[in-house]
Amino acid sequence: MAIGFMKVQLVKAKGLRGTDIFGKMDPYVLIQYKNQEKRSTVANGQGKNPVWNEKFIFKVEYPGSINQHKLILKIMDKDLYTDDFVGEAIIHVGDLLAQGVENGGAELPTLKYRVVRANKSYCGEIDIGVTFTRKVEDKFVEGDIGGWKESDHYLL
Repeated sequence: MAIGFMKVQLVKAKGLRGTDIFGKMDPYVLIQYKNQEKRSTVANGQGKNPVWNEKFIFKVEYPGSINQHKLILKIMDKDLYTDDFVGEAIIHVGDLLAQGVENGGAELPTLKYRVVRANKSYCGEIDIGVTFTRKVEDKFVEGDIGGWKESDHYLL
């Protein structure tokens, strides 16, 4: 099992379908990977074309569970009482992780992903970049760790 870190670069969204009748949307993104969830800042008053330029880090274990290597981006509209669901994009990162484990790192450059509503209808796009870096295992070297033999108090 390899362990590493996945960095998600949330750049911007474009052409989102509005949920507000009056005024502009205040969108934010919930980014989920397995049981981890991060939340972007709210792009106040930016409406259908918000810009975030934020980075998020997730701890990753690979291979882990089959078919669970997906990044889910849920775009929400911040409202006074209840936030509205705008749409979501799903990025399958299994191949990226496999390549990163093999090579020590891998990158999906910033690309546009379709944002869809619950009924799978298109409602805009979101720009995301993803990188994976494998954590280098600490090598145990016996001489580096002091022990009783390095002590002046052991008997010969």
